Amino acid sequence: MNDRVPRAATLGLFVAWLVHDAEELVTMPGWAARNRSRLRKRFPSVPERVWDRLDVSRPRATLAIGFMGCLVAAAAVSGDRAGGRGALYGSVLAGFGWHGLVHLAQAAAVGRYTPGVATAPAVVAYSAWAWRRLRRAGVQQAATPSWSSLAWFPVAVVAAHGAASAVERALPRWRRR
Repeated sequence: MNDRVPRAATLGLFVAWLVHDAEELVTMPGWAARNRSRLRKRFPSVPERVWDRLDVSRPRATLAIGFMGCLVAAAAVSGDRAGGRGALYGSVLAGFGWHGLVHLAQAAAVGRYTPGVATAPAVVAYSAWAWRRLRRAGVQQAATPSWSSLAWFPVAVVAAHGAASAVERALPRWRRR
């Protein structure tokens, strides 16, 4: 108990995110469009507008991943400076682990590869390892991340994609000037 929190548990969050999101950057753009007919057959009650929203262009994916990268980098640095303590680091670490589980569940529901699932086991393993290291170092909030802290990660993902969409829509207007 009360071991020092290794930097791999704090700054490693950004490294783990970088590996995972590199996979998403390569595979996310166009995946929904290429798999739309198969997805429609598997999930016939899903409205068309949902399938439209799932189709992400490379610029939008790049922007959204960049926005999330800023958040994850800030959380990792904050966690490192605070010895693994702090709400931002704890929330992002917890959300990142759950994010990996969501990827695994999505692939199971779809019955095949989905963007992000190849590195999702590493996301879950890294997050579990980091939580164990935090607990070993006596970081109290590491014992049980709150449900409210977990809720912020999907909100951040949706906000990043919303901001990326807004920037993508605005870019053609900027180019005309």
